[in-house]
Amino acid sequence: MVQVRFTPNLQRHLEVAACQVSACTVGAALEAVFALNPRLRGYVLDDQGRVRQHVLIFVDAEQIADRQRLSDPLRADAEMYIVQALSGG
Repeated sequence: MVQVRFTPNLQRHLEVAACQVSACTVGAALEAVFALNPRLRGYVLDDQGRVRQHVLIFVDAEQIADRQRLSDPLRADAEMYIVQALSGG
């Protein structure tokens, strides 16, 4: 099972807990997570289904390459981290 975790700064805006899902791609994992918490979709994806500009997704400590189709493959025991990036000066 893929372990999906969220950073505390995202948890300030929406109650999200770490979870385990069965998925072969980042997109499939996100869909499984959104099924558990539908409100999370708007925080992670834009209205075109792409990863929002200020959200980063890492799989096994590597940033995903496909932010549009979310086709990056996942190992069965992958760890996926969803991070709300901070910006400003």
